[in-house]
Amino acid sequence: MKTITLLNKRARKPAPPQEITPRFWETKTLKQMNDAEWEALCDNCGKCCVITIEDVDTGFIHRTNVSCKLFDTEKGMCGDYANRKKIVPDCVKLTTKNVPKLDWLPETCAYKLIDEKRPLHWWHPLVSGDPESVHVAQASARGRTRPEGRLQMSGLIRRIVAWPEPLEKPPKGYRPRRAKTPKG
Repeated sequence: MKTITLLNKRARKPAPPQEITPRFWETKTLKQMNDAEWEALCDNCGKCCVITIEDVDTGFIHRTNVSCKLFDTEKGMCGDYANRKKIVPDCVKLTTKNVPKLDWLPETCAYKLIDEKRPLHWWHPLVSGDPESVHVAQASARGRTRPEGRLQMSGLIRRIVAWPEPLEKPPKGYRPRRAKTPKG
């Protein structure tokens, strides 16, 4: 078993370690996952940080190339994950109750896939063992967005872009870089 140490946000000290069962996502529902497993399920694509626009007539979700002001486009992740709700009050925290209802989550979202009892993609870091595989597969928002700033709806509409489909299989010559596992 792998042990993950979470930071207790209130006390600012490590919370008791929680174990992650190997391939837990294949045997557990979202409701059965502990905090460490829940956080590990995120593939760090960053697409949930991208501003989307819903067409009220069709219900179609359009993804823009504009992201939340906290999204670090160079790293492809939230710049202040621990404090995101304080800084961006309308940031949506994913829960077992809201994941099925959030139609703006990308089809590749691991939370959505597990909720729908579908397998994770080859590029998910839990499958590949490589935290960079999500970017190699072109499944992430890293390097594809600009911060939201002061754009109004008309400006956002001009920022709707066609996002590439993730690669269905690893590119030729791709060798996963294995993530370093914590010792202990």
